[in-house]
Amino acid sequence: MLARFACLALLGTASWAQSDLNFLSGQVDGRELSQMLPRSLKAKAHGMLAERQRTVEQIRTTEALNARRAYVREKVLAAIGGLPARTPLNARVTAVADRPDHRVEKVIFESQPGFFVTANLYVPKSGSGPFPAILFPLGHEAGAKAHGTWQNLLVTFARRGYVAFAWDTLGQGERIQLWDDDFRESKVIRSTTEHTILGLQALLTGDALARYTIWDGMRALDYLLSRPEVDKTRVGVTGNSGGGTHSAYLGALDDRIHVAAPSCYLTSWGRLLDTIGPQDAEQCMPPFLADGLDHPDFVLAFAPKPYLILSAIRDFFSIQGARSTYAEASRVYDSLGNGVRISRTEADDGHGYSLPRRESAYRWFGKWLKGSEDLEPEKEVVPATEEDLWCTPTGQVATSLGGETVFTLNRKRLKEVAKPFAGLAQVRDFIKYSPRSEPPPVVAFGTLARKGYDIEKLVFRPDQDIVVPALLYKPAGQASRDGVVLVSGQGKAAAHADAEQLALAGHTVLSIDARGYGETRAISDRNGSDWPRYFGDFESSMIAMLTGKPLVAMRAEDVAVAAALLRDRTGKPVIVYGKDGGAVPALYAAAFEPNVSRVWLERMVLSYENVTANRIHKLQWENAVHGVLKHYDLPKLARWMAPREVLLIDPVDAVNQTVKLDTAAAIYPGAKIVRRRSEPLMDLLR
Repeated sequence: MLARFACLALLGTASWAQSDLNFLSGQVDGRELSQMLPRSLKAKAHGMLAERQRTVEQIRTTEALNARRAYVREKVLAAIGGLPARTPLNARVTAVADRPDHRVEKVIFESQPGFFVTANLYVPKSGSGPFPAILFPLGHEAGAKAHGTWQNLLVTFARRGYVAFAWDTLGQGERIQLWDDDFRESKVIRSTTEHTILGLQALLTGDALARYTIWDGMRALDYLLSRPEVDKTRVGVTGNSGGGTHSAYLGALDDRIHVAAPSCYLTSWGRLLDTIGPQDAEQCMPPFLADGLDHPDFVLAFAPKPYLILSAIRDFFSIQGARSTYAEASRVYDSLGNGVRISRTEADDGHGYSLPRRESAYRWFGKWLKGSEDLEPEKEVVPATEEDLWCTPTGQVATSLGGETVFTLNRKRLKEVAKPFAGLAQVRDFIKYSPRSEPPPVVAFGTLARKGYDIEKLVFRPDQDIVVPALLYKPAGQASRDGVVLVSGQGKAAAHADAEQLALAGHTVLSIDARGYGETRAISDRNGSDWPRYFGDFESSMIAMLTGKPLVAMRAEDVAVAAALLRDRTGKPVIVYGKDGGAVPALYAAAFEPNVSRVWLERMVLSYENVTANRIHKLQWENAVHGVLKHYDLPKLARWMAPREVLLIDPVDAVNQTVKLDTAAAIYPGAKIVRRRSEPLMDLLR
């Protein structure tokens, strides 16, 4: 395919702009380079989904359905790191709000020791119990358990003879995890940002944030079923958005739930990939797609119990995906003679638990938990304020009770899960590192003539669907020093000054845009939010993990292929020089490739463990490896490189602030560690 590239005109003048270094002008073969990496990852994901589809089409019997249920549960539980131990709830009612037709009990329980959950229990005041029960996980809307729409549902359920239970999920209501005393709110404002900060820390440990949120829901169900007012044989679950997510999760994993009705969540991964992409870390459980799972599996794991899919035609969760999920699940229900137990409601509105979906839910739960459809119109509910529903004196667990957070619990998990690898061969297998062994095809795009060196523009393909733009800096005359592969997280144009210094000092330098860097940087559809600031290219990072191979491994392969290419060109040993986000892929490539003579790592994060040791982190997602801290860390990779040289320049912490040199030296014994400040690069290398 490289033969199809049209070469650009040679630029033979010494005068040029920095934009000349981004020489492909955004296109290769008429395709946008910014979409190359997402397109490649999505194609891989769609292939996995197609393979899954062929598998589930064979489900025709109860035995096959039971086998699928067992498989789904096994894979989901493995992905989230299993479930915590069931410990005493230590539940207590802190106050009761008495109303004419129901009461609201303010409850605090511990889903794990010292991990406090604040919740409201809505109990009918008329009729005779035990009553059917509704477990109500919350979405991400403002107000948490006091959100007006949630109160509409909860009060209406209580008026109609259900005991309903809602609790503050992580990052919301009284359970903000990254509480800031000065701002009196989350340090990062949004609950989904909290989820994804905490989610990376959990993933590095080998868990998923859903391990905590699912367990909160299961312990909420423990409390609900402990109440004498509740009929344990008649339990439903429903919620919207993030609450729809957890209605699907809990229904799939907990047999004590008898009826499910998730709202505004279920779609399909195929449509997610082609529309809004992966959502916050709470909703992603790597390696979900590599395990052959999709949204319909949540329904199949619940089947053949009654299931209602509540959707909005104008939701950001694709209605086409919801329809395909319903079609797959209903085929299985129908094949087993249970077609009446699955249904769907589509309302012509947007995201939210709107009245049409609420009325459908009342009918559905009435039919399956009370014996007849509930057709009574919803009556007005005067919502209580957030403070009215507080379970703690201050409205925050952090300031009233203290206790554990996901951050502190995850730090403790690190000590539980460690199973260190013996060497690099295990790491290679773990991250599925396998660079192409044959020389890649290369096409030249022209040359820039400079005083003392030339820059040759070229591209090579480390994979069939990946193009790596590169600049080959060739010293005038014969190169006198080792070759250098330079990979910067900011791209090759931003690394020009360093490449120039190296070339003038006699090094032949191959400066590359590894996939997703520089000219190939994916354009985020989350621009305008705070996500790029914290997470960089979260979408590509997450899809890579969902499909079973981390992005950092793919970039390391790009570096390795570049090193082989440069060695073939020069006949000299090769140094790998990684800067900023490119430093971690550079370390991986250098560790795996014995022909790399040295590695220079500028502004590399100190360690994966450091990301879990800081409450906040920035721009660490792209180098993440699911479960890495069970087995190894970056300092171990550096030690395994011995006796080859490792140079650290201005190592940084999880928020990209430089760390003290003695701090780095303590965990990188044998490495040379220097501070650059404003010094020219060559002065550091003498």
